[in-house]
Amino acid sequence: MTVIVRDLRPDVPADTEGFARVRRLALPYILFTSDSVRHAALHMPPEARYRPLIAEEDGEVIGTAQVHLAHDSAEPGQGLLNIYVRPDRTGRGAGGLLLRTAEEHLAAQGATRLLSWVLDEPASHAFAERHGYRGSRCAHFLRLDLAGSALPPVPKTPPGIELRTAADFADDPRPLFELDAETMLDEPGDVDYELTDYEAWVEQYWKHPLLDRDLTVAACVEGRPVAFSVAYTDGGTLPHARTHSREGTRMATAMTGTAQAHRGRGLAKLTKIHSLHRARAAGVTEAFTGNDAENAPMLAINKWLGYEICATEVRHVRELV
Repeated sequence: MTVIVRDLRPDVPADTEGFARVRRLALPYILFTSDSVRHAALHMPPEARYRPLIAEEDGEVIGTAQVHLAHDSAEPGQGLLNIYVRPDRTGRGAGGLLLRTAEEHLAAQGATRLLSWVLDEPASHAFAERHGYRGSRCAHFLRLDLAGSALPPVPKTPPGIELRTAADFADDPRPLFELDAETMLDEPGDVDYELTDYEAWVEQYWKHPLLDRDLTVAACVEGRPVAFSVAYTDGGTLPHARTHSREGTRMATAMTGTAQAHRGRGLAKLTKIHSLHRARAAGVTEAFTGNDAENAPMLAINKWLGYEICATEVRHVRELV
């Protein structure tokens, strides 16, 4: 049996569904659907030079790679690649073929530094180190059993704060973009990102098929969002769902943050607890989130909410020059 690597065809359902299936098996704590895979392939900004790859064996998708430049970073030359193979299809050479193709693409686009997330397990570490990558910082995946555990009670909303959902900003999401751009600057990590292009943000994030505007909650002062918790769901049986899948009771928090001028008031915790309560009322039974291992404030909030670490990944780095 021969393994080949080729470009994902975003308009071919077998490709996008196969990509999503591999990712769900390898990373069950991140939401992937055929629609979200297609959206990323079609709406990543051109300057990212995004190239999604699949490894195929006898017509079956067994491996995937997301490959692009860190186009929204102030530091040029950084290439990002994340490679995952179906857990029951390892040892066939798919990972190595994907890695070589991804590295060649990024080098041709001018990348001088490659970064990849690797699951914190011996086989994944060994694969990365064998190909010249060294371990860097850690991040955790966290899971919350919304159906089987009790959420803390909703805190009292401070004076002058009004809670709204992202759906309330449907006519003009720019205030959410501005808050997202500010809070992203404080995200810990080894790549510094900047959001500067509103139109690109609308296409890539605001129109993302998994963004759940009814479960995304913002704390507002005089109508302007100053803290928020962004929720993704994978569709399914939720009353307001836009898509339908068999795995539609899962939610992932994509971002929780507060504008600098309003920190220290518990607003991040407030928006996230409201988002989770709304999610459970809507039928969500399982919630996921992720935190950099050095993000102590959010780890504390998530522990208070009842999340437990379910997996860890390690950023690995390889210098090309």
